[in-house]
Parts: sequence; structure tokens; C-alpha cells
Amino acid sequence: MRKLAAVAAGFAAAVFLTCNGLWMLSLLLPLPALLKREDRWRRCALVCLGVAAGLAWTVGYNAHFLGGARELDGVRSTLTAAVADWPYETRYGAGVEAKVTLEDGMVLRATLYGDGEDLMDLRPGDALAVTADWSGPPQTAMESWTYRLSQGIHLTGSVKALEVRRPETVPLWALPAHWSQAVKEAVAAAFPAESAGLVTALLTGDTDRLDQGDYNALRRAGLAHAVAVSGLHMSFLVQLAVALTGSRYRRRTALVVLPLMVCYTLAVGCTPSVVRAAVMNGLLLLGPLLGRENDSPTSLSLALLLLLLQDPWASLSVSLQLSFASVAGILAFSGRVRDYMTGFFPAPEKKENKKPGPLRRLGWRAAGSLGVTVGAMAFAVPLMVWYFGSLSVISPVSNLLCLPLLQLTFQGGLLTALVQLLVPALGSALGQVVGLLPRLVLWLVRGLAAAPFASVAMAGPYLMGGLATVYLLWLCYLGLKGPRRPLVPLCCSTIVLAAALVLNHAAYWSGSLTMTVLDVGQGQCVVLRCGDRVAVVDCGSTGEDAGDLAASYLSTMGIERVDLLVLTHCHSDHANGVEALMDQLEVSNLAVPQVIEAPELQTELVARAEEAGIPTLMVWDDVTLEFGDALLTLYGPLGSGDTNEEGLSLLCETGDFSTLITGDMDQIVEGRLVKYGHLPDIDVLLVGHHGSKYAASDLLLETVTPETAVVSCGYNTYGHPAPETLLRLSEAGCDIYRTDLQGNVTITVR
Repeated sequence: MRKLAAVAAGFAAAVFLTCNGLWMLSLLLPLPALLKREDRWRRCALVCLGVAAGLAWTVGYNAHFLGGARELDGVRSTLTAAVADWPYETRYGAGVEAKVTLEDGMVLRATLYGDGEDLMDLRPGDALAVTADWSGPPQTAMESWTYRLSQGIHLTGSVKALEVRRPETVPLWALPAHWSQAVKEAVAAAFPAESAGLVTALLTGDTDRLDQGDYNALRRAGLAHAVAVSGLHMSFLVQLAVALTGSRYRRRTALVVLPLMVCYTLAVGCTPSVVRAAVMNGLLLLGPLLGRENDSPTSLSLALLLLLLQDPWASLSVSLQLSFASVAGILAFSGRVRDYMTGFFPAPEKKENKKPGPLRRLGWRAAGSLGVTVGAMAFAVPLMVWYFGSLSVISPVSNLLCLPLLQLTFQGGLLTALVQLLVPALGSALGQVVGLLPRLVLWLVRGLAAAPFASVAMAGPYLMGGLATVYLLWLCYLGLKGPRRPLVPLCCSTIVLAAALVLNHAAYWSGSLTMTVLDVGQGQCVVLRCGDRVAVVDCGSTGEDAGDLAASYLSTMGIERVDLLVLTHCHSDHANGVEALMDQLEVSNLAVPQVIEAPELQTELVARAEEAGIPTLMVWDDVTLEFGDALLTLYGPLGSGDTNEEGLSLLCETGDFSTLITGDMDQIVEGRLVKYGHLPDIDVLLVGHHGSKYAASDLLLETVTPETAVVSCGYNTYGHPAPETLLRLSEAGCDIYRTDLQGNVTITVR
């Protein structure tokens, strides 16, 4: 019986439920331990011990650390701090993480925001005296603070005054951040620009230098985990060290690799997935030194326990959840899949005294890689669907083809960066050669991502039901006794998923017109389809990759071309996903408002369209366009001064159905639209400005009398949708749908 695993499981589950406000459910956690006959009472006692410890630890942590942070909420004060990481640019200036010391000596991790000129010159280890307006976590859950807490941030500060003292020597605790920065600079100096971004992301997890189109391709191909530093990278590092030290001497290997793993874990910021890998690999290497055998489930449990003891809120980290789910799946299923697949490539019998041929060795290697990939997906897929709303169908093929190349790229990139730091001329020459590897990887990834149905947006009951059915099939298969044939559930799963795709496709194309308001968080993206014509109205978000989400959704529906892309205006929450959409799908025409002073984003997008040969319609007066059996009316700008008021609005009419999209215009401009637009009664209103209190005026609602109102919104600090707007819509008799509550909202006209 694995005692540590039982305690850690109860501890982790109790911590997770408590951080989600569901601590009462943790009292039910010991019940499954009673189902097993052997040692069931002992198992139950151990789980109870873990649950009690998890509850007590989380409550104590919240009272101590979060309580201290909440006392500063809304307070302006001067505190001492130390810069913990390198600063980064934000939309309104810059941000930097720091260790803030409170008056009672408590140290909290904080994010400081302020003027770029002040913060961008900071470096890890600098001592600060910060005067700021502080903000702590609220008593009730908020999406932004849940994310911050999961990343170890307890406090934020809006900097008002700053005094900096730079020490003569970098403190020891700040050295790893400087190592990481040195590696990034060495990679940038040694590798060509088209290769440096991927190498930097592989080595450090920093994707800022990776082209956005390449990152989207990695996501669609199911390889985004390769640029989020995790246990995969730790295994690459360990294998490189083992190869250099010689695997025959396990004690010597452990003495070399253990310090290397510690340094790498510190350099990449001690992310949960890397800490987990370091603990598991560390225990594996310590086995020979301590004369103990390694037990993978126990190692995994210990790693989880250590992470949650350090910070219970790390349990809400998507990175941690995916990392542990992947490894748990690998431990549970990869061996079975590998053994089954290697059965097709049997080894020669010992009496034959032959070495396995290259085909068999290749088959065994492929079987091992496939086993790891399938195992990693077993528990991680539901989490990926829950958090990201999409599933990379081509992921097994991508991992099989690209992981060996990614391993070589990581190892070659690390060696090249070290050589660059020591001998720059030799490092630059080596970078030209090793740089061919990331270019080959990106070429493969782009091709795989462009394959039909490479990534499927899990939208609609058919796809979700199909996925649930597949999991039910495999649960039934694993519960069978006696000889089992995996080909049966495998074939059934393939048939179920194919049927789900067909039914989903048929449902989407069954009506004469389909309008889908995509859930892109706080932003807007609307897909209109009439016949075989497709239009996208806006494509942007403040928190999601709207372009990738839209491309994934359209590809799932079998759409590879957008006939018309309309941008009501070019604020980032309506247009920052356009380039990603253009990278992944063909766009035939672009329509934007014609204004006297175009915003910078609009100028960039128009220039990008010109480079791609996409005709651009600059809308000043009202324009009516044929759209299959429907008519699209683009109303020109009716306001002035602000980009919101200089935007377009759109009316789509077909048969007895009509819908109106008003962008972000306020009530004054809505009044002008009513006066000059000759608006008909409509069926669906896409509520303006994400449900702002300044949109959806009584005058507009009385004029167009919508039956249904859709609000495109996500987490925000603006109060969208405003209660008064929702009240106006309700009093007007509208059925209200919200993307933050219902997800994608699809309306089909039969």
C-alpha cells in the first residue's frame, strides 16, 4: 500500500476544493477508499489524515498570507521590495514581479505596474522603496485574482513613486533570473531570427520572441506543451547529461545531473511542471545513492505534496493540473499501449542469436512514443477541452514526428547557447548549423496544423457527447475481466468521433443562415454563414486568442475561406486576432471604417491585407452587399472623436430573419443610426459594447424590437454587462444570452 500517495491524494483534493470554495465536498473524499477490501480502513484513515491536513494548511495559509495582502487593499503606502524577475511591457506601461516586505516582516509576491521608463530599467535583485496604491485579493472569487493566486501573486501595486538601489553584486537568489536572461541573449546572438524564437521558447518557456503564427500552429498541432517548460524539457536535459557523463556509472550520473536539474529549475522560474519533473527525476537518480528503489506513483505524490505545501493556490494552476494529469496518464496507460504495439514487431528468439533489425527498432521506438503520447492525453484531454475549448486531433502524429526533432533542438540549442557565452564566434557558427533543426520543426508543424480537422473546436452537443461516449467506452473496456481486445474499443471510438464530426457539420450547414457569437472572452467575434458564403464580424479579445479560436471553429465546420471580414472598429478587443485568422484561413475581402485618423492597429491590418493581396473596402457611406440569399448592410461611421463612435454597424437580412450588430457605439450614435439607418424590426440584437450601460438604449430597443439579445463578454473590470442594460433588455421582452455564461451562442434560421 502506498501510504504517501493516499495522504497526498487526500491533501491535494482538499486543497483544490477549498481554493474553489467547495471545502464541504472534501468530507466525501475518504469514501472511495472504503470500496477496496484490502486495508480499506487503513486507506480511509490515511485519506482522512490528508484531507484534514489539506483543510488546515489552506485555511492557515489564507489567513496568514492573503490576510496580510487584504489589509493593504485600497491603501497607498510605501514599502520595501526586491525585484524578482525581469520587467515586461504592458498596454499602459510596464510590469515587474517583486518580493514586497510588509511592516510586520511578512514577504509577499507582488506585481508592480507603472510607467515604462521607470520599471523597464529594473533588473532582478534591485532593492526598491515603492509608494503604490495596493490591491489585494477580494473575499469573493474573481477570475483575475484566481489566476494571479495560482501563479503565486498575492498583491498588485500601481506605482506612484519609486526609489531604486542597485547592489554591487547580484544576490544569490536573483542569479537564476540572470542566467535565464543570459541564455536568451546568447540564443538571439547565435541563431538566425527565424530559429531563435523557437529555441528560446524551448529552453526558457518565453514565447514573446516566437512568431504568433508559429505559436498558433503549435497549438493546433498539439505541440504547445513543447514551448511551456515542463517535465518534457527536464527529460531532454537529463538525457543530455546522461549521454555526456556515461550511463554505466549511475552514481556519477546522479552527482552531475542533480545539481544541473536544480539550476535549470531555478532558471526557468520554478514552474509547477518543472518542479514536479525535478522531484520525480531527482528521486529516480537518488535511488542508487541511497540504495532504494524508485516508485513512480509515490514520487508523483511527493512532488504534488511539496508544491501544495509551498502554495496551496498552485492547485488552480492550469500548468500544474495538465502536468500531473499527463504524468498520471503516462504511468497508468503508456506501458500497456507500448506493449500492445510492440507485439506487431516481435523480438527474435534468443536461440536465433540475432540482433533486432532496424525496422523492429524503429517500430519499438514509435510504439514507445505513441504509448507516451496516448497516455499523456488520457487524463489531460478533458482538462484541455474544459480550459481551451478545443482538441488537437492530429496530436499523436505531431508528437510522433516532431518530439525527436524537438529533443535535438533543445539539446543542440542549449549547447550552442553555452558555447556562445564562452566563445561567441564559434557559437554563431554552430548556431547556423543547429538552426536548421528549429526551421525543420516549424515547417513540419505548419504543415500538420494546416491539415483538415487538425484541431477541433469542441462546440455543440454532438462533439461533447461523442467525446464523453469515447471515455465511457474505454472505462467499460478497462472494467472487463479476462482477455481483452483493444481494437474493438479503438474502432468504436473512431466511429463515434467520426459520427460526431459528421453530425456537428450537418447541424451547422442545415439552416439557410447561421449566426454564431463565439466565446472569445472580453471581446467580439461573430460568424455569419448563408449558403456557402461566410462572413466574420470582428475578431479580437483582451484575454483570449480570438483569431486562433475563430480559425479552429471555422475549420471544425469545414470552412477554409472567409468571404468577408468586417471590422466594426479597430480596438484590440475587436481586431487583435485578425492577423492570426489571416495566417490560418483564406480571407477574400476586408471591410473597415474610413476615418480621418485611422488607429495604428487599423493601419497595420490594412497594410497586412495589401501584402496578402486582400481587397479592402473603406466604408464611409452605407453599403449593401449580396451575401448568398441574404443582404448585408454596412452602415458608415456616424460619430466622431473616439474610435468606438467612428465604427461601423451591420444589418443582416434574409427572408423573415434579421440581426443587427452595433459594435461599440454609445447611445448618442445609436440615436443617429435610428434616425438615418431606416432600421427594420429585427430578431436578434448583438448588444453593443459588450453590454455597457451606454449601449442598447431605450430608443434603439423601441425601434428595432428585438426578440433575442446576445452579449459578447468575458471577465472585465468595466462592469460589463451593466445591470441597467440587462434590465432594459429584459423590460423590452428580449431573451438574453451571454457568452460568458453560455459559451458560443449559435442561432440557426431554417
